[in-house]
Amino acid sequence: MMNAAVIPTKIFRLPDLLKAVNIWKFLGKRIVFTNGVFDILHRGHIYSLSQAAQEGDILIVAVNSDASVKRLNKGPERPINDQDSRAVLIASLIMVDAVIIFEEDTPFDLITTILPHTLVKGGDYRVEEVVGHKEVMENGGRVVINPIVEGFSTTGIVTKMRSS
Repeated sequence: MMNAAVIPTKIFRLPDLLKAVNIWKFLGKRIVFTNGVFDILHRGHIYSLSQAAQEGDILIVAVNSDASVKRLNKGPERPINDQDSRAVLIASLIMVDAVIIFEEDTPFDLITTILPHTLVKGGDYRVEEVVGHKEVMENGGRVVINPIVEGFSTTGIVTKMRSS
């Protein structure tokens, strides 16, 4: 049986995350930041997070709160899994070093506070469409867009479940 006490140590509140980020940066670690809903974890998520982790030394994942998911209008049944469950699932992944839940519509405040070395977004975005791209790049960082793994999406999984 897995020791459940290990996983929550990767889930941070903002003040503690900022302390950890300052230590990591002092130690010369390259900070990578990505975000998402991660409602039903699937192969596309794992690919994107694995790719993101390869961009630096420390991978921070910001997870949308339940309220922010509702505001994204992903459907009345979303999120399927609550924010704490989604955070624990992401924190349990070996490539993830830190998880934080954010309440806002976008992680802009988190990004501009952390100022990661690399900002990663999965999907069909262009760099200029990624929230926080300008601030990260002005601070000497870069933005990476990971390709989508075709055929894997939470919306597709929910649709398939409904039709079964």
